Amino acid sequence: MKKQLIEHVSSSLGRKKVEELVPMINIEEIQHAQNATHEGTKVLRLKGQAPLGGIRDINASVKRAQIGGMLNEMELLDVSSTIYGGRRFKKFIEDMLEDEVELPILAELVATITPLTDVEREIKMCIDDHGHMLDSASPTLRTIRSQIKSHEASIRSKLESIIRSSSSQKMLSDSIITIRNDRYVIPVKQEYRSNFGGLIHDQSASGATLFIEPQAVVSINNQLREVRVKEKQEIEKILLELSEKVALVSDELLQNVITLTEIDFIFAKALYSKVLKASQPKLNDIGYMNMKKARHPLIGHDEVVPIDVELGKTYSSIVITGPNTGGKTVTLKTTGLLTLMMQSGLHIPVDEGSEMAVFKSIFADIGDEQSIEQNLSTFSSHMTNIIDILDKVDHESLVLFDELGAGTDPTEGAALAIAILDDVYQRGARIVATTHYSELKAYAYNRPGAINASVEFDVETLSPTYRLLIGVPGRSNAFAISKRLGLSSDIIDKAKAQISTETNKVENMISSLESSQKAAEKEIEEAAKIREEAEHLRKDLVEKFASFEREKEKIIEEADKKAYETVQTAKEEAEFIIEELRELQKEARVVKEHQLIDAKKRLEEAAPKLKDKKKKTAATNTIGKELLPGDEVKVLSFGQKGHIVEKVSDKEFQVQIGIMKMKVAITDLQLLDRPKQIEKKPMATVRGTTNHHVKPELDLRGERFEDAMQRTEKYLDDALLAGYNSVSIIHGKGTGALRKGVLQLLKNHPHVKSSKMAAMNEGGLGNTIVEFK
Repeated sequence: MKKQLIEHVSSSLGRKKVEELVPMINIEEIQHAQNATHEGTKVLRLKGQAPLGGIRDINASVKRAQIGGMLNEMELLDVSSTIYGGRRFKKFIEDMLEDEVELPILAELVATITPLTDVEREIKMCIDDHGHMLDSASPTLRTIRSQIKSHEASIRSKLESIIRSSSSQKMLSDSIITIRNDRYVIPVKQEYRSNFGGLIHDQSASGATLFIEPQAVVSINNQLREVRVKEKQEIEKILLELSEKVALVSDELLQNVITLTEIDFIFAKALYSKVLKASQPKLNDIGYMNMKKARHPLIGHDEVVPIDVELGKTYSSIVITGPNTGGKTVTLKTTGLLTLMMQSGLHIPVDEGSEMAVFKSIFADIGDEQSIEQNLSTFSSHMTNIIDILDKVDHESLVLFDELGAGTDPTEGAALAIAILDDVYQRGARIVATTHYSELKAYAYNRPGAINASVEFDVETLSPTYRLLIGVPGRSNAFAISKRLGLSSDIIDKAKAQISTETNKVENMISSLESSQKAAEKEIEEAAKIREEAEHLRKDLVEKFASFEREKEKIIEEADKKAYETVQTAKEEAEFIIEELRELQKEARVVKEHQLIDAKKRLEEAAPKLKDKKKKTAATNTIGKELLPGDEVKVLSFGQKGHIVEKVSDKEFQVQIGIMKMKVAITDLQLLDRPKQIEKKPMATVRGTTNHHVKPELDLRGERFEDAMQRTEKYLDDALLAGYNSVSIIHGKGTGALRKGVLQLLKNHPHVKSSKMAAMNEGGLGNTIVEFK
């Protein structure tokens, strides 16, 4: 597991942290570590990655700088890189916090990172990315390197003139300039060594070529060497100055390293969680474990079979029985490994909603520990381990026994296994044990705190399915497997005859339990599917109803707004008319002031008031009268709006909410609004049987004159037949031609008693009220 986790670290610091990882036993510490891993997975989910590059283990370098040591270029470059890595990650998390992402643990960690931008900048100004000191590190260094280049150019110029000389070329092994002992030389044939003078610095393996520094460049080479010594001294001076600056911030740097180590470890755990498709379990310290669809982390996703394991509530011991190679040991190891992972702060490969117990001790006796050197048998090896476990186990322990009692006489081994299980159970520990002894199948039936389990085996394919069946003991399946492989039925029948009646009953009972459990699991799965579909349907209906309500409110608000704007326009026009009337009053003294005030008041009353949905106060159940069909109400128990369809009784009404109709008690209703057509009496009174297809008003606005006159004549006849005493003809103001035409037609109509202009709040000049004889 650690090998897999190490693959996800970003630095040697994180690697070291993983190598030192051990499970914790304090539930608060474990919960904190689990929450930290969760924050890491949240960052990866939202951002895809975390910028952790550039972090180095600079502990040794910083501590050497503290005691006055000089750091070299690469060490200083590592310091600069680590400062940059910490500063960049700090900014990354702070940006997420500004976006209101909840990361309390990471926020606390990055708060301890000191940017140290000045030190980082000074190092980068002196040393390039490859660890070479830059000329710009100091003015002195720039001057020195300028001198070096000048001397090197002078030396090369003199040597090139020598090797290009026709007289010298026959004396050279090759026409090149090379370096030996930090001095420029040329390759000269052995026999011409005295022709150039100067110094011999090296010779070829055969001795035929000598590398000679000609006398002409000895002096300049000496000067170059002196300047290079000065360069080295200046570089050491710069390195020492930078090392002193590192020493001044050594405490901050060491704290940064501690913080970045923890951050690297957190994101290694988060990346590992992502690979395993793991989740954060709920923790407890009462010994209760409920792993849903648990998967062994070291088995591939395509091969692993998820298992459900619950332990510590109704039973504290699980005894897994059945044949070998059936997957019992994998179940045992999955339980132990996931517990250790959880207590190490790692997420575990289980489904959401799983719960894990924190144990102070986890004991395991797994595998064959036979040792020839120790002269121990398989049984002896197991018993030595078990004796050590029994000396330490208590109520805060998880104990894993693999093939308990194996390696000795079956009868004695089974008896010993039962005694060991009883002893550990009485100490309050949680137990998962595997065995192939059939005697232990009865163990769980006789112990209230224990339960049988088995790993399912497919007789048809002669292979285990690795599905864990809790509550069902394992079967040997020997007869079924033998028959499947072709063993004679006679031999199988004779073998069955050797088995006792009680054993056969147990096997039949186990077979029945397996069938019943499979049927129950299938029904549970189908029920869960139906429940999920019903939940989706319910959510869909709730969303659609809420959308309908929002759309309805929007339409009503738009209608109110439009009506308000229309009335405001009418009021402005009326104000203009009133102003004209005042002018007439001044001239002719015809219109009285109180009439003008009264007209304006009626106009203001005609303006509809927009409802403030948010500030609307609760209405009483009635407005001085009983609830009527059409009233808009609120059903208090549901918090939904609707309208009354009809009265069922004095204490109950039928209410429609959206597409639903229901009966609701009057005490559960709150009146919100009453439409005006319910509140006011109609303008027209009915003398006979009313024809509801004829309205009490005719709207001619927008009609051509001839068409309007024809419609008016027909409407008057229809209104008379409908039994109306009076009607309204809306012709608008316009040019006044349509109004004059209507008045002329009414004047000549035999059944019209009178006609008059409507009140200002009913349309004024644009509406004519007609009364019939």
